[in-house]
Formats: sequence, structure tokens, C-alpha cells
Amino acid sequence: MSKRSDIISNSASPILNMFRTGLLHGAGYDTGKLKTRPLIAIANSHTELTTGHAHLDKLAQKVHDGILAAGGECAEFNVPAPCDGVAMAHDGMRFVLAQRDLIADMLETHIRSQPYDGIVFIAGCDKINPAMMMAMARLDLPAIYLAAGPGQMDVRHAPNPKNSIDHGDYHDDPYHLSKTTTCATCGACEIMGTANTFQCLAEALGICLPGSSNIPGWHADKLHAARRTGERIVAMVGEQLNARQMFTPAAFRNAVVTAMAIGGSTNTALHLPAIAHAAQVPLGTADFDAACDIPTLLAVSPNGPLGMQEIWQAGGMPAVLKQLASKLDTRCMTVTGKPLQATIEAAVVGNPAVIPPLDKPFRPLPGITILRGNLAPDTAVIKQSGVAANMLHCQGPAICFNSEEEAIKAIGEGRIAQNNVVVLRYLGPKGAPGMPEMLGATLALKMAGLKSAALITDGRFSGATSGPCVGHICPEASAGGPIALIADGDLIEIDIPNKRLTLHVDEATLAARRAQWTPHERPAPHGFMQRYRKHVLPASQGAVLD
Repeated sequence: MSKRSDIISNSASPILNMFRTGLLHGAGYDTGKLKTRPLIAIANSHTELTTGHAHLDKLAQKVHDGILAAGGECAEFNVPAPCDGVAMAHDGMRFVLAQRDLIADMLETHIRSQPYDGIVFIAGCDKINPAMMMAMARLDLPAIYLAAGPGQMDVRHAPNPKNSIDHGDYHDDPYHLSKTTTCATCGACEIMGTANTFQCLAEALGICLPGSSNIPGWHADKLHAARRTGERIVAMVGEQLNARQMFTPAAFRNAVVTAMAIGGSTNTALHLPAIAHAAQVPLGTADFDAACDIPTLLAVSPNGPLGMQEIWQAGGMPAVLKQLASKLDTRCMTVTGKPLQATIEAAVVGNPAVIPPLDKPFRPLPGITILRGNLAPDTAVIKQSGVAANMLHCQGPAICFNSEEEAIKAIGEGRIAQNNVVVLRYLGPKGAPGMPEMLGATLALKMAGLKSAALITDGRFSGATSGPCVGHICPEASAGGPIALIADGDLIEIDIPNKRLTLHVDEATLAARRAQWTPHERPAPHGFMQRYRKHVLPASQGAVLD
């Protein structure tokens, strides 16, 4: 079999063959084995600072063992792993989304520069998962993903969540809110935030071993999955099973359907299009609109009372996909070398109260809704599954801020009332720059007991956000979008059932304001972020770099 790594010792230049094999000999490799064995890269996001990635050195070692046992050779390298939580509500948050594209670029350029035959991508949290999937799609080599798995948090309030679900008013539980800030183990925060959303979506896309994503990061089964992942990548090289055989239009549609059903993070509408863009597959808000009939099956925090470990105990993502089978294209190829149908046939739904069928969902509406209107001529996004029923349609007077810090200060000082609509603007991809998460402001509203206050922004939200919080408003304020023209006291209406976001101000008034408008220019440090601001596309296009 011809391999990319053959260039090391089998090029047309004997002197360069000797030079390259000598360099690898100095690194401890048996260069004779490299002539017959595939060379596998282990792209790891292990870092000591981040809970979701602190244990990935141990997983990488098991991947390493699996590769060697299956007849391959391997080399591990690392990429950064920023923690959104640590960056929350201060200037550091502006730099987190931008790292998604940097990580993808680092992975792509490194792999292209070195003659690897296949890649194992190991990641756990918000921006690193999509970054690695973007690189996987661009490279189109034999590749497989290994999820860090969820950690353990005290996110449950049902009496016996394994066997029953409390359908009470989950949003009235301040004890729950305080306890979800505690991470008891390594692994991704145990909610349906962006981290677990994309670990789950990896199974819908078919890029990981079935059932591997939801195994908790601290559990011994995760180590076994890591070793099997290492073994499988060697076989994939022999089968010439490349990433884009998984990253097909049908697979991305499956991922959108799955995101709706699991109550996934609103960041799904940002990252899935970015991964599809890397795979050269068209994917946009119309694809999310097309999945508007998918109910929210899972009651995972912040949508409901359960944690990710209940999903794992009830059969994990294979069981979820089994319940969704009628809505999926099950012919899609997976890294197993078999179609998704094989995964579904082997799946067992261990607890239908936790992973219910389509006709008995936790909520009848999809997890994510795309809004449009004169305030969002392109699009806006809301996590519908996290909104209380009495707030699905709401309206109130606007109170405008050009930074999250100003809004948090106003909330703390009691200047925000029930039924107000907090407007956070100049926080989009170009405006911030970097489109920071607004979890600090949404948490401040909750802690202040402002259950009937809403928030809209051209920034984005953490997957932990719930309530009437509308993000990703496009065009953003820095691009002259209508959000830039809102004045304090303007009436704003959020109508989720009808998918509308409306600013109740007449066109003549808006035209007069536009004539007087000058954009608020937020400074960006010299370096990457100035280039990012210049080249980033709108959130509705995945906020990818053009």
C-alpha cells in the first residue's frame, strides 16, 4: 500500500532519504518499521488548566497503545485548549472563538507539512471540538475523533433521574444554578452546552466510535474506547477511509436534526456551518429551518433536570440516534466502515424515560430556533428548549449597552426591571472583535431574579444559557445592522412560535437615526485580532475567516 509517509525513506533522492530517516532516528523511531507501518498523528488538546482537557494525556497514551498494537507508529502533538468558563465576563472572552480558526489552521498546516498517514483528534470543549472537525474536513485523510467525555456536576434535581423525570418548573431552581458551577471531576461540564453538544454530534456525523462520546471522562471505559480508537485508525488507513466520506451533505443534515433533538447549544448554528464550509458542503440557516419539526427529546440541563451521565447510562448517543432513525439518512458512512444504520441496529435504549421516542419527547418543540424580522434581517438564534413556556412570546422596552460589563453593572445596581429587554451590541465577530459569550449577563439576570427580562445581542451565548436570550443577530451592529439603531425605551417583541424578532419603531424614525449613526469602535490589540476583524464572515455564515 502506498502511504504518505513513504516520502520519509522512499523519495527520489537517496541523500534526503538518509537525512529524513536520520532525523527520525534521533527522535527514537525505528525507521525500518516506518517503511511498512502507517505513521499516525495524535492531535491532542491536553492542557493542565482546563477541566475538560486535563485528562487527555492519559487518553492519548491509550490511543498510542492501540496504534502500536494494530501495527502502526505514531507521534503526538498538542494545540491550545481555551476554557470559555475561565474567559467568561472579561476581555479574554473576545479571544476564544477566534482560537477555533487558529487551532484549525495549526492542525491543517502541521499535518500538511509532515507525512502522516492518518490522524486521531482528541478534544473535549467548546471551540476545540469544532476546530478539530474543521481541520479533519479540510485535510480529508483517514481520521477519527475521540471525545474527552463529560465530567460530573451536581446538575440533577429529579428524585430518581435514572427512572423518572420531574417535569416541574425547572427554571425556578436557584439551588440548581449555584451547584452547576461545581466540576467534581475531569471532563466537559456535564450539561448540554457546546462541549457536549459537539461530542454528541460527532456520533451523528459518524466520525467517532459509536457510543464513545458520552462515556464520562473519569470512567475506565473511556480508556478502553481510546485504545480501540487507536486500533481503528490504523485499519482506516488500510481501508483508505477518508474524512469526507463521513462529511457529506446528508451527514450534516443528520447533525442538524440531532442538534435539535438533544437541545443543543445555540453555538451549533455557528460551528456546524463552519465545519461544513471546511468540507466544502453548503449548510446554512435554511437547513435549521428545515428541522423545525424535530422535538427536544432529551431533558439535559439547562433544558431539563438531567445530566449527561443519565444519557450515557440509558444507551448514549447510539440510543438517541435509534429513536431518531426515521428522521435520519442512515445510509451515511461512519468511521467503523459501516453505515449509520449498523450503529442504530446495534443500539439499545436502556431507559425510554431518559431517551424517549419521538412521540413522547421532553418538549414538543426543537432545541434551536432561527428568528428573523426587521431587527434581524438575516437571522438570529435562540435556544428555544431552554425558554419557559410563559416567555415564548414576550415584549418590553429596550435598555441598551455597548459592553457586557456595563450591563452586568446595571443589573447589579437594580436598573433593570422585569419585562425589560437588555440590548447588548457591538459584540459580533467584527464588533468585539471575536463574538464573546454573554453568560455573565445572563447569569446576572438569573441571580437578580429577573425571570421576565429578556436579552438580545449580536454576540453569542454559552450552551449553559437558558431563558429568552436571543443571540447571533445579523447583521451585527458594527456592520450597520438595525440593532445599532435601537434607543432606550423602544419596544422589542420576541415571538418564538412565529420565529419573529421585531423592533416596533417606524421606518422613518430608523432612517433618521441611521443618518446620524456612527459605529462604536471597540479597540483591538495589535496582532491577530485586527486581522480577524478584517477577514471574519458574519455569524450566519459560521464566523469563519474568509
